[in-house]
Amino acid sequence: MDATRVCLLALDLFSSPGWSANEEIRRLYALSNSTAKHYRPIILSKRDGGERQILAPDYLLKTVQRNILKNVLAQFPVSPYATAYRPGSTVAHNARPHLSQPQILKLDIEGFFDNISWLQVWRVFRQTTLPNAVVTMLTHLCCYRDALPQGAATSPAISNLVMQSFDERMGRWCQERHIAYTRYCDDMTFSGEFSARLVRIKVAALLAESGFRLNKRKTVQIPAHKQQTVTGIVVNEKLQLSREQRRLLRQEVHFCRKFGVVSHLSRSGHPTESALRYLQRLQGKIAWLLQINPDDCAFRQALRDVQQMIRQIALPETR
Repeated sequence: MDATRVCLLALDLFSSPGWSANEEIRRLYALSNSTAKHYRPIILSKRDGGERQILAPDYLLKTVQRNILKNVLAQFPVSPYATAYRPGSTVAHNARPHLSQPQILKLDIEGFFDNISWLQVWRVFRQTTLPNAVVTMLTHLCCYRDALPQGAATSPAISNLVMQSFDERMGRWCQERHIAYTRYCDDMTFSGEFSARLVRIKVAALLAESGFRLNKRKTVQIPAHKQQTVTGIVVNEKLQLSREQRRLLRQEVHFCRKFGVVSHLSRSGHPTESALRYLQRLQGKIAWLLQINPDDCAFRQALRDVQQMIRQIALPETR
């Protein structure tokens, strides 16, 4: 058995379905040659009213991609400046370096996933010791029509690895100038005392070397006397959700306590929503706030109250 077949079988990309070696290899080649047929487009609404397309892989391709992620991509080190798509990391980790800074500059990469090419993905896998034929097949299995699909299980990790050189070079440049820098997917954040114009020029130049460009419409500069947010978290004095977000959460919990969950949903124009599902979503919002600010006593009590409501509703359903 040649090295290519041995490597492919060792990666166990189909999660041991019980096929013979020849059958597994045949199916891998067939899948890698027709990946476009295994995606389903999903249109999602954006906050600004626009739409974006997610390409969802079917069960077979998703299984293979998850095994590529676990058995190949997880072995690569990721730049400390990349805070998205890594175990244990949240948007709070992205926000914390920018706490209490005189100014914040937020920049966005235009068409991030769509502009990561087949060749860039191939170069990521080429860093392994795998045979070239395996590298090429893995690249095909992770791409959609010669680009990185947003929606594939492997795309987030690959995007971090494609951006690793940019992150390291940008990070060193910022460190020399005492500028804090983090990147969360396509969102780059800079904070400290600096010329925003010079930072934009440097970022644009380094991005261009990797085939990317800035989305100039999403450039945001925030001085210290205004509310500074980084990936949805206020960072002026301490990590916190915005005052309006906290107010709305307090209001939801108050109405649930005062009127009962079902009555509150009816009053708020959502009479058909499941009370249990609503409370579970509310619990998630409060847990997220406490993850950012765990010392908030009022919301710790609110979380206990919501959990008690969930138990009261869920208990009869289990009888």
